[in-house]
Amino acid sequence: MTYFTLPNESLITFAICFSVIAFVLFVLRLYTQMKARQTLSEELAKRDNFALGISYASYLLSLVLVIGYLIDNFSLMVMQQTPWKTPVLLILMLLFIKTGQAIHRKWILNRFNEEKAILKQNVCAAMVDSGMLLGNSIVVIGLVNWSQTNSLYSLLVVFVNFIVLQGMFALDSKIREARFAKFNQGASLQNNFNLENTSIGIRYAGKSLGMALALYAGLASAEYYSGKMVENVFILIVHCGFMWLAVNMMARLIKFIVLYKVNTGAEVDQQDNIGIAAVEFSVYCAMGYILIQIFT
Repeated sequence: MTYFTLPNESLITFAICFSVIAFVLFVLRLYTQMKARQTLSEELAKRDNFALGISYASYLLSLVLVIGYLIDNFSLMVMQQTPWKTPVLLILMLLFIKTGQAIHRKWILNRFNEEKAILKQNVCAAMVDSGMLLGNSIVVIGLVNWSQTNSLYSLLVVFVNFIVLQGMFALDSKIREARFAKFNQGASLQNNFNLENTSIGIRYAGKSLGMALALYAGLASAEYYSGKMVENVFILIVHCGFMWLAVNMMARLIKFIVLYKVNTGAEVDQQDNIGIAAVEFSVYCAMGYILIQIFT
């Protein structure tokens, strides 16, 4: 009787996957050290920069998500027949994720310097940045899975729809900023990120991830029309727009039930209540995950 039933192909795939992850993480470590302008061990261990640790961890998770998706969707046989496809897709997906992060930093939150705040040990900034980074990773995986990205035209479709979804992220963020100003005497949400209110960062990250999961559900439920740009953009707006509204409506209803008679705005915005923010984080992520399970 054989107790070890893993096939040789799975072991080889595992070895390839692990090697790729190790190499990319090594490059990431060098990049992070260059940004911090000192060794990562000094920044994390000696300065105890908790914010940089959170940011670094989100990069690690983002990379593993992308590499794991590619390995799961391309067999060893496919890798042997077209060895260029997996590394090219990996590079393209990482470029899309980095572009999404740049859009978030330079355009969506243009009045808040996240990189500088993270190096100053601002945990709120790390949570905001990490939420959008992981959210973009989920969306990019969803786009590649939706289109299968097997031609230059499908790559163009992915790029156009990626920009459309970034517009939805921007709109959602502006609505959050407007609501924050409305309930806090006109205060700026972006300025409050600099005040190191950790609970605001946790809530923002949770809403970003919840929305990303909802957009993934929209991508998974939408049909891809080969060679039809306008139809693909329209169907994506309809599906992802519906999921965006659904995750917000569901999350508000669940928050009303689990946090009955709790003024969540005052607790998070004014009293830095991390416990309440953590509940909101989990609610938004849970509702996004439920949409994926229902519509995929």
